[in-house]
Amino acid sequence: MIVRSFKDIEGTDRHVKAESGTWESKRIVLAKEKVGFSLHETILYAGTETSMWYANHVEAVVCVEGEAELTDDETGQKYTITPGTMYLLDGHERHTMRIKEDFRCICVFNPPVTGREDHDENGVYPLLTEPEEV
Repeated sequence: MIVRSFKDIEGTDRHVKAESGTWESKRIVLAKEKVGFSLHETILYAGTETSMWYANHVEAVVCVEGEAELTDDETGQKYTITPGTMYLLDGHERHTMRIKEDFRCICVFNPPVTGREDHDENGVYPLLTEPEEV
């Protein structure tokens, strides 16, 4: 059994801040836990815009605080995301988040991330894996 809090991982290598400066993520469950998913608390900052494309992952997101406009970049459809709203990127959709007020959410990724990922120039997380233990 693993028990840890988001507070426990502040300032550790599990607390990732994007090079773009638009978000930070506390990655409380990672690939090295070998449970088939990763779990994060992510904050996207008010007034920012982030384009993403999880070509290698499926992501589910639940908003717990703040407000954002989510745009499906493939269809142009826009959604308002507020506390209690979930969105699931089950088709690897390219999407853009426009943050109206600091947006705190809980995210689940499959396959799990290692904790080292950041978006590349296409908004993609690379598919990183943990080394096999011998």
